Amino acid sequence: MKSAVYYAKTANKDIKEQLAALERVLAAANPFSMYTADELVPVKITVGDSQCVYHVRPELVRTVIGLLKEKKTRPFLFDTNVIYKGERTNAVDHMMLAVSKGFGPTKVHAPFIVADGLLGQDGKEYRLEGGHISTVRVPSFVGMLESLVVLSHVTGHIASGYAGALKNVAMGMACRPTKQVQHSSLKPHVISAKCTACGACLRICPAAAISWKDSRAAIEPSKCVGCAECLCACKFYAIFLNWHEDTDIFCQRMVEVAEFILAKFKRKFYINFALDITKECDCISTKDEEIIAHDIGILASDDPVALDKATYDLANKDGDVFVKAQGRGEYHGMLEYAAKRNVGSLEYELVNV
Repeated sequence: MKSAVYYAKTANKDIKEQLAALERVLAAANPFSMYTADELVPVKITVGDSQCVYHVRPELVRTVIGLLKEKKTRPFLFDTNVIYKGERTNAVDHMMLAVSKGFGPTKVHAPFIVADGLLGQDGKEYRLEGGHISTVRVPSFVGMLESLVVLSHVTGHIASGYAGALKNVAMGMACRPTKQVQHSSLKPHVISAKCTACGACLRICPAAAISWKDSRAAIEPSKCVGCAECLCACKFYAIFLNWHEDTDIFCQRMVEVAEFILAKFKRKFYINFALDITKECDCISTKDEEIIAHDIGILASDDPVALDKATYDLANKDGDVFVKAQGRGEYHGMLEYAAKRNVGSLEYELVNV
C-alpha cells in the first residue's frame, strides 16, 4: 500500500505564501487528530549553526505549534548537541543561539530545550541487535512520550548526499556518543601533495585528531570521530574519503538509529521544508552557501521514508541535483535500506493540495 505524502508546491520566498502552503498541507493531512489533551509533544527542529540562514523559518514552526495547541497538547521544541566545534556543543550556547534566531518562546509560543543535557551526554543507553550499531544513547524522553513531530529543512550532505527527515531523526535525536558512532566509519586521510598547510582542518577538528607531519596535515585514525568537518574545511581537495564504502555504512548506521528511535513513539508526523535547498546541511552552510535546486515546496507524511523519497524525486526532476552537488556518481541507498528494515515505504501517493 502506498503511503500518502501531502504536497503544497511553492517557490515563493514571501513568508505569507509559505505559511499558506503549510496551512494547506496541515489542513489536508489533519495530522494531530489522535494526539491527546495535555500530553507533552516534542517537536524536532534544527536552528542551524551560527552562520546558517537557511534553516526552517520560526514563523513556520509557530504555525505547527499553534495547531498542536489547538488540540490542547503541550508542545516543546528540541534539538541535541553536536560533535563539531561551534555554538551547539553545549546546552547554554545552543539555547542562546536558538533565541537569537527567533526560536524563543515569545516568538514561537513554545520553549526550546537541548534534550541531551549540558554537554550532550545525558540520556538512556540501549543495546541493538542485527546491524552495524550495537548500542545507542538517546534523550531520556525517548520511550517516555507517545507523540513526535519532526520538522526538517531539506539539504544536500557531505556524506549521505541527501538530508531530510531520516537524518534529522538519526543525528538530531541522538546523544553525542551515538552521533560519533554513526560517523565512525568515515575515516578521512590527507593527500600530502595537495595539502597547502593552511591549518583550516586543524582548527575545525573537534577531536584534536589532526597534527603537523613533515609540514603537512596528518590525521590520526584512532582519534578521528568521523565528523567530516575537515573535508568541508579543506578548500584544496587535500582530504580524501572512501565515498563508496565508508558512506554506505554511514547511511546504514543512520537508518538503524532512526529505526530504533521512531519505534519508541506511537504517533509520528514529519514535515519536509524543501525550500532553499543548500549543498551542505545547516551545520555547515552560510549565507553564501550554494543553492543546488529550485524551491519545491512543503511536504508532509506519517511515513518518513515515503516523505524523503517523494522529496528526493521532486528535487531531482531537473537531474540528480544531490549527486551532482557532491561531485560523486553514486547514491548510498539510505532510503532503500530504511524500507528493507520496515522504517517506511518507498511507494508513495503524492497528494497535491
